[in-house]
Amino acid sequence: MDKVLIDTDVILDFFFDRKPFSDHAAKVFSLCEAKKIQGYATPVIISNAYYILRQTAKHEKVIEKFGRLLSFTGILVIDKEILLQAMSSKFKDFEDAIQNYAAVKSGEIDVILTGNVKDFRYSEIGILTPENYIKTKIAGR
Repeated sequence: MDKVLIDTDVILDFFFDRKPFSDHAAKVFSLCEAKKIQGYATPVIISNAYYILRQTAKHEKVIEKFGRLLSFTGILVIDKEILLQAMSSKFKDFEDAIQNYAAVKSGEIDVILTGNVKDFRYSEIGILTPENYIKTKIAGR
């Protein structure tokens, strides 16, 4: 079973129904819920998505959505070592570096799913958009 880190933009695509990306994000979450893949996030991803979603919805509604999401996704650990790696990395975006090194340290993640593939060019883990992941997953059957 593939284990994927789902980046903030994929979560936001889904919750804000940002077309055409939301269809692929929904498929990723559907695969997670059906236990065909194991999805993960980090505390930073959840926190950032909460902050953005909270701009348009009440706290209770956002928490309800995240409760459902967390019922079928795991959370990777972020510690001092990961932060230090992120700070000394070649990544231009600190948050992306944190996600990357949390995925690497976990030893679990096969691919990071993001809409910003180029931001992860220094990653040692595979990086795909949800659309390309779905195409690869379906082609691999």
